[in-house]
Amino acid sequence: MKILVTGATGFVGRHLINELLKYDHQVIGAGIETETDLNDYPGKLSYVYFDINDMDHTEDHFSNFGNPDILIHLAWQGLPNYQSLFHFENNLMSHYSFLKNIVSHGLKKLVVTGTCFEYGMREGCLSEEMISDPQNPYALAKDTLRKFLFEVQKKQGFDCTWVRLFYMYGRGQNPNALLSQLETALQKGVPVFNMSGGEQVRDYLPIEKVAEYIAKISLQNKVSGIVNCCSGKPIKVRELVENYLKNTHRQIELNTGFYPYTDYEPMSFWGDDTKLKNIIDNNNE
Repeated sequence: MKILVTGATGFVGRHLINELLKYDHQVIGAGIETETDLNDYPGKLSYVYFDINDMDHTEDHFSNFGNPDILIHLAWQGLPNYQSLFHFENNLMSHYSFLKNIVSHGLKKLVVTGTCFEYGMREGCLSEEMISDPQNPYALAKDTLRKFLFEVQKKQGFDCTWVRLFYMYGRGQNPNALLSQLETALQKGVPVFNMSGGEQVRDYLPIEKVAEYIAKISLQNKVSGIVNCCSGKPIKVRELVENYLKNTHRQIELNTGFYPYTDYEPMSFWGDDTKLKNIIDNNNE
């Protein structure tokens, strides 16, 4: 099987590539990096430079990428600035045009990553059956792309799965992410770590587990549509930080309340992982 992964050089992409290489499939990575160590896997992985915002819309990109059996679309520029209109004014139509191009020319299975922010400001356990209500430009662009693709699916007949990512952490994450900042503070030996109040309730997964789940979602054929990629286990942000310190056997004073809570996400939410568990159980049969 031939699998195309866009956004291959990003945080999720690199880990997903490593996960997919465990299977006996041909993997094609596409990204906007001109130089990458993804070329270090001869015979297992090929890498292609590709900028979705600068593509030729008249070409057959399905053929250009060697007629892949599956496209796992991770690419998305401009993160982690969720409030930028760039997501809606630039990314939305560029990504829609690319994906419509590739399914129109013959792609049979498309997997795209979305975001838990598509649920909006809802509190509590979030399930895929809920009506989306995005409240920032990033979530609005992603949710609109999903709706566009599901309409195209009615006419083109391809299999489409929308994977809503919740919170992630691990090697290669953006340096501005919470645990990345904590690790930097620990390495520098600063005595105090400034953070929010830490009472927010979230849903976190290590990036290796996220990659494993995306791979399993992509390589099965029984479940499609929207799928939450989450732990299903709510945890307070402060507890996440304390667990990280405990597991790495290090200490630092936590200055909680230094930063205000964000206004683009609710205080308490996590994902319903029932659908994801069904996929995992089917993979284990």
